[in-house]
Amino acid sequence: MEKSKVYFTNMRTKTDVNLQEKLSRLLKKAGIGTIDFNQKYTAVKMHFGEPGNLAYLRPNYAKTVVDVIRELGGKPFLTDCNTLYVGGRKNALDHIDSAYTNGFSPFSTGCHILIGDGLKGTDDVLVPVAGGEYVKEAKIGRAIMDADIFISLTHFKGHELTGFGGTLKNIGMGCGSRAGKMEMHSAGKPFVDQELCVGCGSCRKVCAQDAITISSKKAAIDHDKCAGCGRCIGVCPRDAVNPASDESEDILNRKIAEYTKAVITGRPNFHISLVVDVAPFCDCHPENDLSIVPDIGMFASFDPVALDVACADAVNAQPVIKGSLLAECDHEGHDHFSAVSPNTDWRVAIAHAVKLGIGQDTYELIEVS
Repeated sequence: MEKSKVYFTNMRTKTDVNLQEKLSRLLKKAGIGTIDFNQKYTAVKMHFGEPGNLAYLRPNYAKTVVDVIRELGGKPFLTDCNTLYVGGRKNALDHIDSAYTNGFSPFSTGCHILIGDGLKGTDDVLVPVAGGEYVKEAKIGRAIMDADIFISLTHFKGHELTGFGGTLKNIGMGCGSRAGKMEMHSAGKPFVDQELCVGCGSCRKVCAQDAITISSKKAAIDHDKCAGCGRCIGVCPRDAVNPASDESEDILNRKIAEYTKAVITGRPNFHISLVVDVAPFCDCHPENDLSIVPDIGMFASFDPVALDVACADAVNAQPVIKGSLLAECDHEGHDHFSAVSPNTDWRVAIAHAVKLGIGQDTYELIEVS
């Protein structure tokens, strides 16, 4: 079988070519023009960034993608679904306000924002998952499924539950409605290491399910209320909140792959991933830590699986930034992502996606100047 093609351009510029022009050239070289966009609704799935986080993709990149789609005759809109946890994107009104705060507007991007699962995260569609082992019908935001064409625009970075947040995560988790996100996260519930916990309350503040209580300066999680979203894991300053088991994270990764299949099957799709500002954790955090590696470049492919593997390989080939969280970890001879989040294994999602027929884990990297 012929390897999937992944196209790449670095972040170097010349006086007569800027990064937006390089991105536009990358998309065209990667073959986005072979899709028939003529008068077709095109969902551009991306993350608008949690207020307070500055590592999210700049709206200028979205504008470039939108301009290319419009040039090809399409009718694009930017989209994401509401979050499961407390924050600035838990309903459509707050979500759009957060997007505007971070610079995403019809004036800056050239198109409108539609929140995929509606006002309260309940506007979804049941989509069959052919060959799904964990999910038979994925709950996907209706506006996303109503689109004729699906494009993903991903900020590639680390993630405390999946190893990294790449294209599969952006599509699978990001396009799930509130009920869909709960289904994916329900594989396991986190627990609190009582010896490490100091009762600071950071975890309780971000829990949308009111599942965490503080007593005698120790946190406790009510698993009957807990949705398993994992936000408490990322915000704990003492690493006292931990996932239930490696198996639960593996199941989460597989469910994300199955949700991804539901989103992209049966319609044209194309995928873009920018490996810049590679923070150790997700853009869902209201803060961002120092990047763990230098900026690398922009990647594009019709194969979301090969795209994720190419981005991961590129990150793992980079030197560690001094003073970063990765520099404080045992990273010698290790995968950068598992060094930062040792309970994760991103390869599980890749292997399951390959099994589902979403894409390949081998690729040919084609550099675009």
